[in-house]
Amino acid sequence: MVTTEENTNNMLQGLPYTPQSAELTAFRTEGHRLCAAYNQTLETETGKRASLLQQLVPQHGHNCCLQGPIQFDYGRFTTIGDNFYANFNLTVLDTCPVTIGDNVMFGPNVTLTTASHPLRYQQRNARVNEDGELFDYELGAPITIGNNCWLGANVTVLGGVTIGDGAVIGAGSVVTKDVPKDALVVGVPGRVVRIISAADRLENFPY
Repeated sequence: MVTTEENTNNMLQGLPYTPQSAELTAFRTEGHRLCAAYNQTLETETGKRASLLQQLVPQHGHNCCLQGPIQFDYGRFTTIGDNFYANFNLTVLDTCPVTIGDNVMFGPNVTLTTASHPLRYQQRNARVNEDGELFDYELGAPITIGNNCWLGANVTVLGGVTIGDGAVIGAGSVVTKDVPKDALVVGVPGRVVRIISAADRLENFPY
């Protein structure tokens, strides 16, 4: 029988764990409370938002703007770099570590989900412990997003994916595998259509 601390470590390492442990339940409840409080603020309430974000995602850099509403599973297992912007309806299921680099932009309705479940229902279905309470086993894999990336509206990134620096993920894409540096990805599942180059520079732009 694993301890509650071992169970949390298993979750972060992508090993089977049960989310119903006392520690994870407490972490999740607090994360959800902070999200709900953040979602009740106005974007002009910058001080209040900054305080709530510091509690929810302690590992974040300077100039982070989350438009809201937001929903993190835990928050404490996510790391965000400097100059981050997320448009409306950001969802982060950080059962495994989520790492976001500097100068990253998210469109509305972006979902990062490290969480997963067994494909076989015999392993996936809930069961009853010795106290008569329901529990299940889950697992996951981390997500890493490099510097200078842009994820368009309605992008979903699945667990185990690393997105390289400078990549752009087109609207509606579902990213299921690693993305190389400076790649343009579109589609479901997301596929690399080409590498972004100097030829993509916009004319008559300020710089």
